[in-house]
Amino acid sequence: MNAVRRGGLGLLAWLTGIVFFLPIAWMALTSLHSEADAATNPPSFAASLTLDGYREFFGSGGGASPWPALVNSTVASVASTLCVLLLALPAAYALSIRPVRKWTDVLFFFLSTKMLPAVAGLLPIYLFAENAGMLDDIWLLVVLYTSMNLPIAVWMMQSFLAEVPVAVIEAARVDGAGLPVILSRVVAPIALPGIAATSLICFIFSWNELLFARVLTGVVAGTAPVFLTGFITSQGLFLAKVCAASLVVSLPVLAAGFAAQDKLVQGLSLGAVK
Repeated sequence: MNAVRRGGLGLLAWLTGIVFFLPIAWMALTSLHSEADAATNPPSFAASLTLDGYREFFGSGGGASPWPALVNSTVASVASTLCVLLLALPAAYALSIRPVRKWTDVLFFFLSTKMLPAVAGLLPIYLFAENAGMLDDIWLLVVLYTSMNLPIAVWMMQSFLAEVPVAVIEAARVDGAGLPVILSRVVAPIALPGIAATSLICFIFSWNELLFARVLTGVVAGTAPVFLTGFITSQGLFLAKVCAASLVVSLPVLAAGFAAQDKLVQGLSLGAVK
């Protein structure tokens, strides 16, 4: 009976994985078709393959180059993720290893900041950026992404750091280690899977963000998702080119997730079972 149950769970896992993988496979196949073949309904699986969509994305047809947008997304995502980690680690340490009074209320307050719809804060942030002269500035996005991802990072890392043995920290304190040393040399190595999981999630959220990047940037600081929306027009065929662009823009996130998949699984499982 146990073997049958394990086999059924394995089959269910494979089916779930295939369901999640099918849209990516469909997008990859469509990106290799011509615009005429990509627009057929139902789609033709036997259509000839071509790289024209990728050539147009990389500007071979005289269009804009995607590299500035990709660089902007990389700078905004990596810089904001590093800032989030620098701020979230000591905050999570205070809420878990050395808890403050009513720390659960503090965590709920952090999480409640994510309940405000992003569009509700768009106008005040736009007016602030306009008065500060920071419109179309990549560092404005770094500050915004840091503030947007910080509550989630603190919430996640609090549960990760709660698994760190207090005895190890006390031993380091007896040896004369200060707070910076404890965080960098004691807490961080033990909670590395949780930190990696938090970093990956913050990176994905920052890389995929579109609303603020679309409104607050222009020519100089436009990110990859903003560049991607430029392929959608009211006239002509663009499906193959959009699929090619979407696949290229998704590659950094897919590569980061694949490289950190073991740390991601370990990190997300920390604190799950007490």
